[in-house]
Amino acid sequence: MTPDSLHLLLATLLNPWVIIGFFGQFVFFLRFIVQWIVSEKNERVVVPLSFWYLSIAGSIIILIYSIHIRDIVFSTAQVASLFIYGRNLRFEAKLRKAKHPLPGTEA
Repeated sequence: MTPDSLHLLLATLLNPWVIIGFFGQFVFFLRFIVQWIVSEKNERVVVPLSFWYLSIAGSIIILIYSIHIRDIVFSTAQVASLFIYGRNLRFEAKLRKAKHPLPGTEA
């Protein structure tokens, strides 16, 4: 690696937008770690609620980054994913409400 290419690499990695992009990817990756830990504890595959919140947080950060770099493919994928994660949270909320209705609201 030449000194010029090393300087270019360091300059790129220290760019605040690149740091934001990597941070978004890190948050998005954390969802798998959380899901793995919870599944190991339960000795079965479990998708905890935090998985979906990390998915949304990571996607929003990645979306902001992809809009900044003007990547229509990346941006479109993140927007579509946000709808899916939101839908999954809505399903989870309905399931939790059915399992634990508020007092006085039982049918």
